Amino acid sequence: MELYTAPPEGSTVICADELGPVIPRTFPPAPGWSPGGHRIKAPLEYSRGPEKTWVYGGLRVADGQAVTMCAPSRNSTAYQDFLQLEEQANPVGTIYVITDNLSSHDSKSTRAWLEDHPRIRHAFIPKGACWLNLQEGWWRIFRRQALAGQSFADPDEIAHATEVATAQLNARARPWIWGRPQPKHRSYRRRFILSNSRWVPEFGDGCLPTRFCLDQGL
Repeated sequence: MELYTAPPEGSTVICADELGPVIPRTFPPAPGWSPGGHRIKAPLEYSRGPEKTWVYGGLRVADGQAVTMCAPSRNSTAYQDFLQLEEQANPVGTIYVITDNLSSHDSKSTRAWLEDHPRIRHAFIPKGACWLNLQEGWWRIFRRQALAGQSFADPDEIAHATEVATAQLNARARPWIWGRPQPKHRSYRRRFILSNSRWVPEFGDGCLPTRFCLDQGL
């Protein structure tokens, strides 16, 4: 958590993760109900081909800017290409990448690649603790922006939707702060005081209600 709350001076903290696979649909979405009131089910298609697309994403915690990349597979080569994009987007200082312990993140090939890029350092989160990665929260916003209700014909459309959604989210990005914000102070519009053996509302300016003043002869 120290990388979120007190990162080293001059460093950049990146939360990285993969989303997918996103599979194109070759059929339009079916209507929900038929005129006769019966549920219409869309046909299912199963594929192991190259149509699958993985979306790599990295969130820069300091300002909320994100870098995304689409790849046909989730392997060490694609992950190294993604790290190369992050290095280009952050040309100065040490880069701390917070991510899970997926095999491609800590493979022999990736470790050899990192030796030639000493500015990039990994901080692996524990197994089963994905909630520690702020990228998961960004994925939720991204799915609603780019994928919800969409039907993609091929991986190129997925890549285009990813590029557009990332640009839109970066245009209104804000810093991501770890922890729950402090609740706002609740201001009461009027208070109650004990007067003449009963509770009487007292307004903010110290005046009693008009009817109460007339009843008491004030």
